[in-house]
Amino acid sequence: MKKKVLCFGELLMRFSPVLEGEWIRQQSIPVFIGGAELNAANALALWDMPVKYCTALPDNYLSRDIMASLNTNKIDTSSIQFAGNRIGGYYLPQGADLKNAGVIYDRAHSSFAELKTGMIDWDKVLDDVEWFHFSAICPALSADVALVCKEALEACAGKKILISVDLNYRSKLWQFGKQPIEIMPSLVQYCHLVMGNIWAAETMLGIGFEEDVATINQQENYLRQSNITSQKILQQYPVCKSVANTFRFGDEALKYYTTLYHQQQLYVSSTYSTSFIKDKVGSGDCFMAGLIYGFYNGLPPQQTVAYATAAAFQKLFITGDATNKTAAEVYAFIPTHD
Repeated sequence: MKKKVLCFGELLMRFSPVLEGEWIRQQSIPVFIGGAELNAANALALWDMPVKYCTALPDNYLSRDIMASLNTNKIDTSSIQFAGNRIGGYYLPQGADLKNAGVIYDRAHSSFAELKTGMIDWDKVLDDVEWFHFSAICPALSADVALVCKEALEACAGKKILISVDLNYRSKLWQFGKQPIEIMPSLVQYCHLVMGNIWAAETMLGIGFEEDVATINQQENYLRQSNITSQKILQQYPVCKSVANTFRFGDEALKYYTTLYHQQQLYVSSTYSTSFIKDKVGSGDCFMAGLIYGFYNGLPPQQTVAYATAAAFQKLFITGDATNKTAAEVYAFIPTHD
């Protein structure tokens, strides 16, 4: 039996009200179960990958309902920790972008945010694992969770488990007196695959870029900078073997493409465009899952970045936090944009 991919992070309930008071008149708000790492886990499970999920939840009927749903999706929930008193959440109005002021976080004192070192038996949790994934959202929650991440990564390193990180930056979450640059380098040093973008690399790892990168010949400049940033990450973090960057511009007329730097070569995806988007939440998580899928299954780098990009772009047209496209549907979508 193949060993599993373990996704570690906070499970969140996303509440998506219709604005202008319509949610009050309807007496209803749609709820989606997600979180960056769970979104990746859902995609991997749908693509027939052996995956399990580790988070912390209160011991109540809501948690048990959620876990039953994850089990139905073929996600191993045996590593979920019962602790604390509440499930984290956030409010995102329908039609709003996660990056703008529309998001309201309700994550303080959640079960996951109150995790401390020593609470999780990593030796047991990692027993059947060969790949560990987390995101920069985890250490953003509290100093204690940042230490839990370090504890987990040290345990993974001791077991020679592959590690991936998504450098997703949420400025509203870094509220405990530390900046990402003070925390993330000590975690990225353990990672074999780093995914993000050139701006996140600057904010979290201190890897700057040319001031005129966005001025002339934009895509050519961005690709050149992606190459430079990727090489610098590999130089600064010797454990790291691969770096992926996403580029997503515009709202009404969105342009999307990605890169993967692997074995001293930059692989570039096709460029996708659309004038219509249904739900931006989870697209980056889907891209991350696609990368894990490719590397885990030994796909060539160009095929890996093509698969991950196609999966991420498809997610923009799916309501909810996770993709509902099977691997076969992702593969079938690739030739239409190559």
